[in-house]
Amino acid sequence: MTGARAEQGRSALERMLEARSVAVIGASAREGTPGHQTLVELRKGRFDGAVFPVNPKYDELEGHRCYGSIGDVPEAVDLAVIALSNALLEETLTACADAGVASAVIYASGHEEPGDGEPLTERLTKIAHDAGMAICGGNCMGFVNVERGLRATGWYEPEALEPGPIAFISHSGSAYAALLHNDRSLRFNIAVSAGQEFVTTATDYMRYALSLESTRAIGLFIETVRDPIGFREAMAVANEHDVPVIALKVGREELTRRLVASHSGALAGEDGAYEALFRADNVHRVETLDELGDALALFVAGRRAGPGALASVHDSGGERAMLVDAAAAVGVPLAEISDETSKRLEGLLDPGLPPVNPVDFWGTGREAFAVITGCERALLDDPNVAALAFTVDITTEDDPEEGYIASFLDVWADTDKPMAMMSNFASGIDRSDAQRLNDVGATVLEGTLTGLAAFRHLFDHRDHRALPPVMAPSPVAASTRNEWARRMASGEPFDEVEAFELLRTYGVSAVASVRADGADAAASAAEALGYPVALKTAMPGISHKSDVGGVRLGVVDRQSLIDSYAELSGRLGRRVTVAAMAPPGVEIHLGIVRDAQFGPLVLVAAGGVLVEVLKDRRLALPPLDGVRARRLVDELRVRPLLDGVRGQPPADVDALVNAIVGLSWLAHDLGDRLEALDVNPVMCGPEGCVAVDALVLPRR
Repeated sequence: MTGARAEQGRSALERMLEARSVAVIGASAREGTPGHQTLVELRKGRFDGAVFPVNPKYDELEGHRCYGSIGDVPEAVDLAVIALSNALLEETLTACADAGVASAVIYASGHEEPGDGEPLTERLTKIAHDAGMAICGGNCMGFVNVERGLRATGWYEPEALEPGPIAFISHSGSAYAALLHNDRSLRFNIAVSAGQEFVTTATDYMRYALSLESTRAIGLFIETVRDPIGFREAMAVANEHDVPVIALKVGREELTRRLVASHSGALAGEDGAYEALFRADNVHRVETLDELGDALALFVAGRRAGPGALASVHDSGGERAMLVDAAAAVGVPLAEISDETSKRLEGLLDPGLPPVNPVDFWGTGREAFAVITGCERALLDDPNVAALAFTVDITTEDDPEEGYIASFLDVWADTDKPMAMMSNFASGIDRSDAQRLNDVGATVLEGTLTGLAAFRHLFDHRDHRALPPVMAPSPVAASTRNEWARRMASGEPFDEVEAFELLRTYGVSAVASVRADGADAAASAAEALGYPVALKTAMPGISHKSDVGGVRLGVVDRQSLIDSYAELSGRLGRRVTVAAMAPPGVEIHLGIVRDAQFGPLVLVAAGGVLVEVLKDRRLALPPLDGVRARRLVDELRVRPLLDGVRGQPPADVDALVNAIVGLSWLAHDLGDRLEALDVNPVMCGPEGCVAVDALVLPRR
């Protein structure tokens, strides 16, 4: 038995990340090469396992006997680090498999010029799969298991890497290296440069990290998720154990996939599935490495937010105003403090300083320590305060015993609410002063926007964990679901009347509508519905009626209808739909999009003809309950319109929420049979919400 199956009780992944023996293939005495630096890093990490340099040019390297080939190594090796060019990879990995090597790190990219056969990357993957090997890479910088002193990397890393509670998994080698070189006391148990993931994926590394007792947070820098089902399973474990996952997902722009069959698809874009996935599974998405660092720092402190919002104390009125603006931009709520708290603050602050949140405590300097700590305690005692930011520039202190850090730590030790020292200017931070905080487990946040975003992630984490699971069954009977499934299996597009019938099945109201195939039939339908009516082309193959001038609204009488029919049918064809006019309201777009990896997605957006221009949308994985559906609505930029503006009455938001829940069950039950579904617009007014137009495209 060879490869990963040779050692009972330890998987190939464990034998890689917890290797007891390492072969360095392409080991070298030449400084600056990965083959040399890998040996150096193994020594620097104080790796206590067996090291086998492999290179026929040498007899000895770094105090270790050198072997001519991996087949000459006298034992089955846990991990081979392959520091060779692309041209030698296939031969070398085959030799590793034959020698029973359990895993490998491949630095090279696996690129070769296109030919007639399988690409090199696929051949390497097959070799590894057939042998049961785990592979880190290709095109990676390896990994470090700091807890075990194992550095399987060919580039310089800091001499003293101390173990810590963060697991970091990155598709970017540069991001992996940057975080390992951080000077802000972010410490890792493992850090992995996963590269192209020939075999072993970020999800596999997440599973391993979640098996470690030391893991208190996981950071991701990812381009894609190659194992969607496994990722969701790993996130379930992370949420069960309250291990926050913070992800910097790149590749947001729509570069490779153009979903032009529906407005919903165009709105979802390349990134919509990740928005929905992260929302469903409590993944905290960040925009920059600095935000990633601040979020990790706040989460690993271990304190979780209770009810309420953020309070902040300052030594500057100007910087306090800056924080208020930044909090609005980032979306972190500031606490409304009680009258009792305001009175406590008033008794502490100098005259003229308002007793409000955020607090500017800067005054005459009289009993400064007592004033600052008193303000902190007053805010933290307020039930509306979930967390506190001590927001000052962490410059060098001239009085460490009575300064800001001492006043922060004096309060920090007496509360279990989250607290952080937050600097407005990272370049001004005195690292020795910051270290005083880190040494006792307190948090330092290094920017106004990134620090506030970290608090927002902390609150989002709290709110997501408070959500109950979606337990309700489908609102539609199995026999009815099966009938619609058979209809969709035909692959034929739905006309609007049938689309409305499908929506009503799932509790989404729609305007009354009638098919017509001639002027007299259209006029009869209009009279039955009652004027005014809408007249729309219903010719097969026209997905977006407005785009071809195929809609006439507010047709008021028989002659107007006949004239409109003549014009439409002359350009587009005889078949039309006659529909009742919906009452006025706010236009909202609802939709279902099928993603190749994650399946059907539910979309809620600003509606109407500008739907793709505004791009005001939210996506979610189905099914949804009322709480989750309402959150989608509340996050839209057009949300204030639903409350009524300029004398308009408020819309029935509950009706909109119910429609979204119903549509989510349609996506859950039948989404795999849909290419796309558009409901645009849904008119939301005081009397409810009603679908005015719908497009249903079965999956062919």
